[in-house]
Amino acid sequence: MSLAPVPPALLNAKTVFISNAGADSGLFPHPFSGDPDRPYNEFYAGIQGWGRYQLVADPSEADLVFELKLTAPYGPSNPNKQNGAADPLPMFRLVILDRKTHYVLWALTESVDFAFLQKTHDNNFDAALTAITLDLKRLTSAPASAAANH
Repeated sequence: MSLAPVPPALLNAKTVFISNAGADSGLFPHPFSGDPDRPYNEFYAGIQGWGRYQLVADPSEADLVFELKLTAPYGPSNPNKQNGAADPLPMFRLVILDRKTHYVLWALTESVDFAFLQKTHDNNFDAALTAITLDLKRLTSAPASAAANH
């Protein structure tokens, strides 16, 4: 089975605008410490530290837009609900858009594992944010030949 192509725009981009699509209500300051800008600030710092892209302050100057959002479909997860079904876990969703066409090129999600303690919630938050950054690194490090073969 051959792999589906990675859009060349993902592999060739030089400049990125990071869009803060926010966080659903009820996640800050508990179960996660900080405020609703925490995901954006930490993701921005991680991408900046990576050095792969030049980060720009205006989306009109970018090749790609990375839109990051922290969602909690039914509020913070509770695996101990009486009916035995757990709410979906909070998750990071990173949508990668082609700035020129506004089309979604790719989307990545990573769930934040459930925890009981604030410190563990924060560790799981950091682990999920790191995982989505690693997903992005793997995606944009795909061999150019994979995109050229399709």
